[in-house]
Amino acid sequence: MQLPSPQELVMDSFAATVARMPALRAAVAADPSAHRVLTGERPTGPLHLGHLAGTISERVRLQRCGVDVLVILADYQVVTDRDVADRLAEHVRGAVLDQLAAGLDPDRTTVFVHSAVPALNQLMLPFLSLVTEAELHRNPTVKAEHAASGRALSGLLLTYPVHQAADILSCRADLVPVGKDQLPHVELTRVLARRFAERYGPVFTPPEPMLTDAPELPGLDGQKMSKSRGNAIALGASADETVALVRRARTDSQRRITVDPQGRPGVYGLLATAALCLGRDPAELAETLDGAAALKRVTADAVNDHLAGHRARRAELARDPGLVDDVLARGNARANELAGRTLDDVRDAMGMRYGSARPVPAR
Repeated sequence: MQLPSPQELVMDSFAATVARMPALRAAVAADPSAHRVLTGERPTGPLHLGHLAGTISERVRLQRCGVDVLVILADYQVVTDRDVADRLAEHVRGAVLDQLAAGLDPDRTTVFVHSAVPALNQLMLPFLSLVTEAELHRNPTVKAEHAASGRALSGLLLTYPVHQAADILSCRADLVPVGKDQLPHVELTRVLARRFAERYGPVFTPPEPMLTDAPELPGLDGQKMSKSRGNAIALGASADETVALVRRARTDSQRRITVDPQGRPGVYGLLATAALCLGRDPAELAETLDGAAALKRVTADAVNDHLAGHRARRAELARDPGLVDDVLARGNARANELAGRTLDDVRDAMGMRYGSARPVPAR
C-alpha cells in the first residue's frame, strides 16, 4: 500500500481542522478565560503590513475577548536557515513596539523572547526522543525552508518543528492560531504530547490549531509577502519610504487594471494591498483605476492612511527608552515561571526529580 505524501497529509489535516473550527470558536466565545494561546514569529526583520492584517490583529482580538495570549519572539530560531542573526536586537525591539502600537496590552498579554527561557529550550531534549529523523525530514516546512536556503541542512532547521512544539507545550497553550502551511507543526506537537503520555504519563493536553479568518495578503510583487523578498511594507516605514517602495513595484503596460494573480502578479499585489487598506473588493476597486500609475498612487495613499495611526502610536511608544525592556522583563518572567513548572512536571513524570523543592505554580 502506498503511503500518503506530506502534501496529502497536510490536506487531510486541513480538512479536519476546518471541520472542528465552528465548535472550537463557540467554545472560546463561551469561556475565553479558560483558554491560552501561544503565537509569535521569528524576528528576522521588521514586521510588515501582512503581519498586522493577519496575525497581530488576531492576537488583539483574542486579547480583547479575554483569552490568555502569549507572544513568543523566537530569536534562537532566526538562525535555523541562515548563518547570522543580523540586527536581531533591533528587530526584537521593533516587533515589541509594533505589537503594542497595534493594541496588545502587556498587562493582559505576555510578550517574551525565546533565549530568555532556559526551561523551554531544555524541553527539547525529551521531546527529541519522541520523534524519528524520518518524521522530521518529511515535515513540509523543513523541506521548503531547506530548499530556499541553498545551504546544508542544519540540525537546528531539521529539529525546528520540535522546537516549536517546546514553545507551545512549555506554557501549556491549548490553542495555536495558524495558517494552512503551519498545520504540520501543530500536528507534530499533538503527536509529541500523546507520545509523552504513552511513555511517561499524561502531562500535556494536545493543543488545537485555530485557523485564522484573516486574509492572506500577497507582497507587492504578487508573491507570498516576505521580509527576505523585499516585497513587504514595514509597519515602521515612513510615508515617503512607502511611496518609494510602491513606485518601484513592477507592473505592466496594460492600462486596464484586472484581478489576475497568475498573469499579472505585480498588478495583483498592489491591487490586493490597496483593497485591504481601503476595505474594498479588489475587483470593484480595479474598475475605478486607469493604468499602473493610478494604481500605484491609490495604493501608496491607501497604505499610508491605513498605517498613519499605527505609526503615530509606535513613534510615541518609542520615545520611552525603558518601555520595551520593561515589557520583555515582565513577559520573560512569566514565561520562565510557566516553563519551569512544566519542566518540573516532565521531570516528575520521567523520574528525574532528585529531591529539589517544587516552585509555586504560575498563574
